[in-house]
Amino acid sequence: MTTHPSGSHIKLHFRDSKGELIKTVEANEGDDILSIAHEHDIDLEGACEGSVACSTCHIILSPKHYDLLPEPEDDENDMLDMAFGLCETSRLGCQVKLTRELDDMTATLPAATRNMFVDGLSHPAGKKPTHH
Repeated sequence: MTTHPSGSHIKLHFRDSKGELIKTVEANEGDDILSIAHEHDIDLEGACEGSVACSTCHIILSPKHYDLLPEPEDDENDMLDMAFGLCETSRLGCQVKLTRELDDMTATLPAATRNMFVDGLSHPAGKKPTHH
């Protein structure tokens, strides 16, 4: 883990679909939400490992923080279109990099996710991924 000067941590709150606090963590500027979730054992899947090929790291952000982010790229929007429980402030956790302005942001996990790899919805020739 990289050491940073004292006070450079960004606070991030994870909530479940009912709004209950799962955990509040401190992360570093430049970290993405998916990596932070995995580092702190928060159940945010990320089946494609951040390659923007699934929607399993779908999160819902607080509106004031969502508005501070750059617009999603086309490939992220395409994956979000397939996300379960899509909201106006939905993003893919792998695509949200923390900045100082995002301090104290809340990321809410949806009630469910759709994993096209495992569900076989659009995987070529019905193949399922193999674990490495």
